[in-house]
Amino acid sequence: MNQTANAVHALPIAGIRLGAVAAGVRKIGRQDLCAIEICEGAVVAGIFTQNVFCAAPVVLAREHLASAPTRLLIINSGNANAGTGAQGLDDAREVCAAAGKLWGVPTRAVLPFSTGVIGQRLPIARIIDALPKALTQLTADGWSSAASAIMTTDTVPKCVSAQATVGEHTFTVTGIAKGAGMIKPNMATLLSFVATDAPLTADAVASLLHTSAAQSFNRITIDGDTSTNDSCILIATGRMAPTARIDSTHPAWGQIAAAVETVFLELARALVRDGEGATKLVTVRVRGGRSTAACLQAAYAVAESPLVKTALFASDPNWGRILAAVGRSGVAELRIEDIGIALNDYPIITRGEPVPSYDEKIAAEIMARREFDIGIEIGSGAATVEVLTCDFSYDYVKINAEYRS
Repeated sequence: MNQTANAVHALPIAGIRLGAVAAGVRKIGRQDLCAIEICEGAVVAGIFTQNVFCAAPVVLAREHLASAPTRLLIINSGNANAGTGAQGLDDAREVCAAAGKLWGVPTRAVLPFSTGVIGQRLPIARIIDALPKALTQLTADGWSSAASAIMTTDTVPKCVSAQATVGEHTFTVTGIAKGAGMIKPNMATLLSFVATDAPLTADAVASLLHTSAAQSFNRITIDGDTSTNDSCILIATGRMAPTARIDSTHPAWGQIAAAVETVFLELARALVRDGEGATKLVTVRVRGGRSTAACLQAAYAVAESPLVKTALFASDPNWGRILAAVGRSGVAELRIEDIGIALNDYPIITRGEPVPSYDEKIAAEIMARREFDIGIEIGSGAATVEVLTCDFSYDYVKINAEYRS
C-alpha cells in the first residue's frame, strides 16, 4: 500500500469535485466556504458530535443524510451556527435550499457543516451570494483548497491520501480534516471529509467509518473539550472498478480498509500535531488493563492533565505528575506495585518503584523531542490502548483568550 500525507499532492477521487471561495463569513478575503460535489450512486455515511447541544448544521445533516442520497456538502468556517435556536436551523435550511436550487438537486441532498464561533447568527446572505462561485469552481483537484477553507485556528491544512492495489485495480482514498482546539473524543472536535473511489456497500461504509474513527479521531485529545459541531463523513463513489459492491467478505476488503484507516489515523495525528500552541506530539500507551475501557481511563487521565501537559512543554520529566494522574484516574483495583512508567523505551518506574539507574538528563532529552511516547503499565491484563495528545504552551492560552478578537 502506498500513501502520502502531503496536502500538495492530494490524490483526486473519481466522482468527487471540490471548490473553495472567500465568502466573508468572519474575515474578508479569507477562503471560508467550501462545496463538495458527490456523484450519483455514491454511498455516504456520517458520524457526529455527542455533545447534547449540537449545532444546527449537525441536526440538519443528520436529517438529510437519513432521508435522501447526498449530492452536495456545503461547509463554512468562521461561524459555528451553534446555540442559535430555531433561527439557526432556518438559516442552515436556507443555505441547503439555495445550494440545491443552484445545482438542480433536492434540498435534502445537501448536507450543511459549520465551524467557528458559537452563539452568533450565520451570515447567510454572504454565504448564499458566494455559492454560485464555489459551485462553478468545482474541480477534482480541489482537495488542498478545501482543506484550507475549513480551517479555524489550524495553522496548516490537513489532507492525506492513500492507495491500495488489488489485482489490476488501484483504489484511492483522500481525506481532509480541521481541528486544533476543543479536541476530545466522542467524535473529537473536528470536521473531516474522506472519500474513496472503491465500490463499497452501504453497510461496509458505515462499519468502516465507525471502526476507523474509533481508532483515530476518538483516540485523540488536545484540551479535553468536545464541541457542538463535530462531523465526519465517509464517501464511497464506486467509480473505480464499478462492478459488484465490496463488503467485508470480499478479498479486496482488507487492503481497502487499511488504506481508509491510514487516512483517518494520519489526519488524527495531523490534528494533534497542529493543536493550538502545541510544540510536541505525544503518544500515551497504556497496557495491562483488564479492559480497553480501563486502559482508556488511565490514558486520558494522563493525556488531559494540565500538569502533565505543561511539563511536556517544558521538557521536564516530572514523572510524579504522570503517576498521580494514573492514581486518580478511577481505574478499579489499581495497585502501585503493578505500575510502570517509561519515556519511549527508557524506564522510569518499574513495579511501582523508581528504577535505580534512572538518569533525569536522559529523560529530559527524550522529552525535548518533537514526538515521543509515554508508556504506562497498570496491571497484568491483556488490554492495550494508544491515545494521542500534545503539550500546553503559552500560545494555547493566548490563542483561546484572543479567539473572538
